[in-house]
Amino acid sequence: MKRASSLGIDAFALNIGLDPYSDQQLQLAYASAARNSMKVFLSFDFNWWHKGPVQEIGQKIAQYASLSAQLMIDDKIFVSTFAGDDLDVAALWASVGKPIFFAPNFHPSYGTNTSVSAVDGLLNWMAWPDNGRNKAPTSTQNISVADGDRAYINALGGKAYVARPRFVEIVTWNDYGESHYIGPLQSQHTDDGASKWVNDMPHDGWLDMAKPFIAASKAGTSSLTIKSDQLIYWYRPARRDVNCDSTDICMVSANNASGNYFLGRPDGWEPMEDSVFVVSLRTAPTSVHVNSGGIVYIYEAPAGASVQAIPMNVGVQSFSISRNGQVVLSDTSLKPIINICVCGLYNFNAYGLACTNLRGITITRNGTSYGQYYLDNDDFCLYNIGHVCHYVQRDDIYFL
Repeated sequence: MKRASSLGIDAFALNIGLDPYSDQQLQLAYASAARNSMKVFLSFDFNWWHKGPVQEIGQKIAQYASLSAQLMIDDKIFVSTFAGDDLDVAALWASVGKPIFFAPNFHPSYGTNTSVSAVDGLLNWMAWPDNGRNKAPTSTQNISVADGDRAYINALGGKAYVARPRFVEIVTWNDYGESHYIGPLQSQHTDDGASKWVNDMPHDGWLDMAKPFIAASKAGTSSLTIKSDQLIYWYRPARRDVNCDSTDICMVSANNASGNYFLGRPDGWEPMEDSVFVVSLRTAPTSVHVNSGGIVYIYEAPAGASVQAIPMNVGVQSFSISRNGQVVLSDTSLKPIINICVCGLYNFNAYGLACTNLRGITITRNGTSYGQYYLDNDDFCLYNIGHVCHYVQRDDIYFL
């Protein structure tokens, strides 16, 4: 909660099913949010909840509505969903007994009968390209959000029209199974099999990268305010064409027809780029140096933000920013790119971190040294040599 708040995130969606421990976890989440000046809201996962009758859903909303950490919009209880097409929204309102601001994840293309006029907003979960059937894109079927916008663009006939969204939701904080997490990997959780491709694969760089963009969005501007130099990088641990067929196995027999399990390369591997992606956030013009497997790439970057795709080479990956002949910041990644299978598996997950101006400190307690650590610019992220990030405030450091 502290880390999210420091980056400008205002609230967490609490995706819930029908697990027996849900209420206990919800109570902890609401209490933590209240302590850290954050807000939370319920998001009903209709892989588990049922569309009717809706009384049980309404009762759950009402149960948490009066807590101080509940997100309220226009004096209404903010509620969301994953799926839930054809939900009786009027009956849901009645079952809560209080006004709700309902922003579900409906899928009109699936033939939902719920009128858009019955809801207050719509969440688009499909932020990345797919094949049109909620699966990874293929070489012949690749549909993006931009493709869905073309009908509106064409209808405008070239006229300028900008409609800023009232809310922006980041997908997701901790969905490790689908690999689109931006939160830290420290939380203890029951392994659902995702550890095979998530262990030692942080996405912290994406989280750090979000801060200036969040601030710009809130300010209603497209101009970023860069307060300190940063370099964010991410890449896959192996080339896309590495063959792991003889060693990659699933927990159950492969069933590629359903798309639930894969034996071999996953759908959508063909358009993947063999690149190291680098985003630099700069307070002034700099030279960016990327050493990918012994091949050095240098490019000049003006003040502000820029992104580059560097050819991926097997070996160690290192990065630096220099200005006026002096190295401003540098980092050598702990994850080399290899030309064999990672633990015998196909792993198309990304490894991503941020290189920042870290300030060295030594942690001691009762005369015992705990080694050299580094604080980032916001004093929230404490790194040890292994780049394990502990989110703290300066007053908490003594207790590590």
